Amino acid sequence: MKKMIIGTFVTVAVILVAIILVFASVYTVQTNQTAIVIRLGKAQYTEDSTGLHIHTPFIEDTVKVYTGDMLYDIPASDVITADKKSMIADNYVIWSVVDPIKYYQTLGAVKGRAEERIEAAVYNATKNTISSMKQDEIIAARGNTLTNLITTASNSDISQYGLTIELAEIKALDLPTDNKAAVYERMISERNNIAAGYTAQGNADAQRIRNNTDRQTSITVADAEARAAVLKAEGEAEYMKILSDAYNDPDKADFYNFVRGLDALEALGKSESTIILDKNSEYARILYGMDKVEKTDNKD
Repeated sequence: MKKMIIGTFVTVAVILVAIILVFASVYTVQTNQTAIVIRLGKAQYTEDSTGLHIHTPFIEDTVKVYTGDMLYDIPASDVITADKKSMIADNYVIWSVVDPIKYYQTLGAVKGRAEERIEAAVYNATKNTISSMKQDEIIAARGNTLTNLITTASNSDISQYGLTIELAEIKALDLPTDNKAAVYERMISERNNIAAGYTAQGNADAQRIRNNTDRQTSITVADAEARAAVLKAEGEAEYMKILSDAYNDPDKADFYNFVRGLDALEALGKSESTIILDKNSEYARILYGMDKVEKTDNKD
């Protein structure tokens, strides 16, 4: 009986040791993950294929590293431009581990340590980039320009840790409160100058158009008046020709003179002028009647 108890105990112990050995020698790798196999404190190799894997228990251990993209929001910091203007840069970073063994050897594969190095590298890159440009150039620069410069400069400092920065971008670049008013006033003044230039150019173009229109109008009116004068002269000439043809014999000429005389008398009769006529004139005969004139002649 005693032997059976001892045998059972040994069997259970063996099973437990086997289970422990199995669990100690097996590890799994997930998606976007790399396992670093450590032997006696030194990194031996990496395993990044997903699934179940085996290593030597108790002698080897594994450190798992996430190798996908990670986001780190860097605290805002003050930077100085080339023209000694202060600005506040607020960056964010997308980074990842590209060399897990180097990451383990330099930073112990600790994410917090990696973010400390990233923050320092991005701050230095941002400071150096901003300090090489004037404030107006920074404000006018496109986002991709600053992003590319800062990302490239940051990677030159961070690659030694087995890390890479996919994107280091300024999400906000603001002015200190005491500088905002002066900068905004300068920007408004520059925009007003540009607007004044456009207005002056527009007024000059409008005046040129008006001058051209006035000149064309004057030319058109002058041509019309000249043409009207020619037509009037031609009409008067034609009128005189018709009169000349109508009264080209003595009888017609006498009649024409007689009619013109009547017209003259009619015009004088409408005024307060006094007309003195010879009693034997044709006009007297018309005014007093032919018989009265004849009677007067008989009395004489």
